[in-house]
Amino acid sequence: MAVAAAAAGIVADRLMGEPPAAVHPVVAFGRVMRAVERIAYRDTRAAGVLHAAAGAGLGLVAGGVVGSTALATWLAVAGRALGEAATAVGAALDAGNLPRARSLLPALVGRDPTDLDEKELARAVVESVAENTVDAVVAPALWAAALGAPGALGYRAVNTLDAMVGHRSARYERYGWASARLDDLAGWIPARVTAGLVAVVRPASAPAVWTAVRTQAPAHPSPNAGVAEAAFAAALGLRLGGENRYGARVELRPPLGTGRPAEAGDIARAVALSRDVAGALGVFLVVKSAISARITTRNTPSAGGAVR
Repeated sequence: MAVAAAAAGIVADRLMGEPPAAVHPVVAFGRVMRAVERIAYRDTRAAGVLHAAAGAGLGLVAGGVVGSTALATWLAVAGRALGEAATAVGAALDAGNLPRARSLLPALVGRDPTDLDEKELARAVVESVAENTVDAVVAPALWAAALGAPGALGYRAVNTLDAMVGHRSARYERYGWASARLDDLAGWIPARVTAGLVAVVRPASAPAVWTAVRTQAPAHPSPNAGVAEAAFAAALGLRLGGENRYGARVELRPPLGTGRPAEAGDIARAVALSRDVAGALGVFLVVKSAISARITTRNTPSAGGAVR
């Protein structure tokens, strides 16, 4: 059953992490889509729609070729890699090595780290852990549970397209529009499931999580990242948001949460929360699979006659 296989994929990621980049299918997908972009790029939304359709279709086909939902989920989920990347920045901050922390940050976020101090670096990492708990854990697992291997790799393709061309820039303002909107649509339910799981694994903070998601997240420019970041901020007792610099472009993000600013020590807390969310999702999928199997068995006619 796809639901149980999705849970197995989450466990596999926790135990083994992602495959090496040299053989990772997502890396190969990125190379293919760069080639598609070189051929198909036009500064129009129509060209971007074709790009998004080609990429999503390639992901779905790849999932069909893989066949195994557990294997596809393992390839699509990246929770362990997320935790390791965040922990590396936290370790550099703990050692007082700001240059190293800044050099490691681009593995997590696209903002310019050049002038970020310790608290701004910590905020960037906590926000990335929150957002990527949706993108790299909850969403691919839920799509795997719903649609099997094509769902897992189809989602990962959509999310990768957003990372490649969905950001705001002169080149991708129109061409990346379709990829960005498709990623928003694919992540809408998983983001809200993530917020619910945050409340489940941090029950004492559940009222604050609900309030932050309901009242603060709508002001965020992303319909999904804002939900995850608000939930994490409330659960961790932090205040996220502020000025984000992307090269020459500056965005002012709304405040999320009502606590103190993030510090280096909060990175480990955010990683632990992300790990607990993944664990809770795995348990939920296993329980759902068991219940579904029991209902199916109960409703299956026995050899002696039909169910009445």
